[in-house]
Amino acid sequence: MSGADVPVVSPGSAPGPGPVPSAEPGAVPAAGSAAAPPGEPYADVAETHTSVVVFVGGLAYKVKKPVVFPFVDLGTRSARFENCRRELELNREIAPDVYLGLSELRPMFLPGAVGEPILVMRRMPHQRRLSRLLAGGEDARPWLRDVAAQVADLHRRRPPIFDYRLAATMRALWREGRDQLHPFRDILSPTAVAEVAALALEYLAGREDLLEARERDGRVRAGHGDLLADDIFCLPDGARILDCLEFDDRLRVGDVLADVAFLAMDVEALGAPQAAAWFLDRYRELAGAEHLPGLEHHYIAYRAFVRAKAECLRHAQGGPGAAARAGDFLQLCRRHLDAGRVHLVLVGGLPGTGKTTLARALATDDPDGRQWTVLSSDVVRKELAGEDPYARCAAPYGEGIYTPSHTAATYAELLHRARAALAQGTSVVIDASWSDERHRRAARVLARAQSAALTEVRCEAPAAECARRLGARGRTTSDADASVLAAMTARAEPWPTAHRVSTLTDPGTAARSVRLQVRDVPPPPHSPPHVPRHARSAAAAPSRADGAEALGVEVGAQLVP
Repeated sequence: MSGADVPVVSPGSAPGPGPVPSAEPGAVPAAGSAAAPPGEPYADVAETHTSVVVFVGGLAYKVKKPVVFPFVDLGTRSARFENCRRELELNREIAPDVYLGLSELRPMFLPGAVGEPILVMRRMPHQRRLSRLLAGGEDARPWLRDVAAQVADLHRRRPPIFDYRLAATMRALWREGRDQLHPFRDILSPTAVAEVAALALEYLAGREDLLEARERDGRVRAGHGDLLADDIFCLPDGARILDCLEFDDRLRVGDVLADVAFLAMDVEALGAPQAAAWFLDRYRELAGAEHLPGLEHHYIAYRAFVRAKAECLRHAQGGPGAAARAGDFLQLCRRHLDAGRVHLVLVGGLPGTGKTTLARALATDDPDGRQWTVLSSDVVRKELAGEDPYARCAAPYGEGIYTPSHTAATYAELLHRARAALAQGTSVVIDASWSDERHRRAARVLARAQSAALTEVRCEAPAAECARRLGARGRTTSDADASVLAAMTARAEPWPTAHRVSTLTDPGTAARSVRLQVRDVPPPPHSPPHVPRHARSAAAAPSRADGAEALGVEVGAQLVP
């Protein structure tokens, strides 16, 4: 649709005022009807940071503001026309019976007056917004399932994009967003913004494998780009999804999970986190998609970050309550970044100190919903030796499968497996003695290379209690006995960087103590540098071998189809 396709329309063809026909409750006026939705005023107006929407009878007229922001330039009439044209084109694919066409807003009988492009839409009933249903406590699951199905179908129709460079694009979007919030430091704490950006970039720095795999698998596509509960209308014949993002394809294209994460974030912000999770589960089911919780958290955080920025812009335009909402969205962003942060936890200690029990408790029923992989040196050692994990391979300290070379190979394999899990966004607990500083140093190098938050834990118990536990063991993967305990006690190197945890309490109490340490790992002091993956692999991913984003004028009603 070109500019030449938009005629100078005659305002005489506009539907004029007159009697408002009656309508059934919940009914939606037909296109061109003079009836407003039941219970709503004949005329109304709404405003965003980029547009003004005028509601008259059964129609809505959307006018773009002449604004210039870092992310969109609507400063000229031609730019506003192109924006309206693009919005019409994109949204007709999703809601063709709502987006009716383009027209002009212009003064009458004023020679030389230039018309303002407007988007003409069918007016939707305010009381049927998804946001209103959620606020009223209505069961929104039927509508959320319908939305999930529509969006999954939209994603299927759009071809995959294989040259998007997902990880690099997400890094650029987070950095741009951080920089665009700088003028609003009187609204949002610069420290809070910097920490959010640092956490986001930390996640991305170690998850390139994951993001590149999603791109290769066809998960990068053009989507809606701005799924909000306020723009979804729950009608008797199905949901209408409006306001597809039109001003920047880079923000509309991306991981399909990031697209649906926008609505999940919005539903959660409206006070319905369970409904948000239910929606994501339905999308996953209908789209036949799988993704890890950490990535879900990251995309929800990014969408909350975008909303914080939008509320800052509304505040600058005088929007009431926008500053408070910006702060709320930034807090929501931080909560999800914390929940999706990738951790490496070393749980060590002498035989009998309860490190295996603690490692399992830490990874079970995590109240933050974090997904953990637990790696055990006892199990890995025997796998490398070709033995069943529960086979008895007891030998004097330093002999059999416990020689220094076997031990070095065991730690190298533990770190190799940990790297694979961390790269996919899964947090890892490694249960081993960690009595040798060389092995701990290799783990720290891995954590830095994979941008994982590191926590080191040393389990402690009195020697007599350790000996008692060793003697009372039943079927176990460990071969340690009292003599091995004595030998390891004599040779254990100091571990000053570890948090000391007594295991004389029940495992749940000890696990809660460690979880507090995990949550308290500070964000990176600044945005972590981007280390190319090949450099990370060569320098820090140990091998098995070496360990090492003025009304008051009439409106022309002729529509451009």
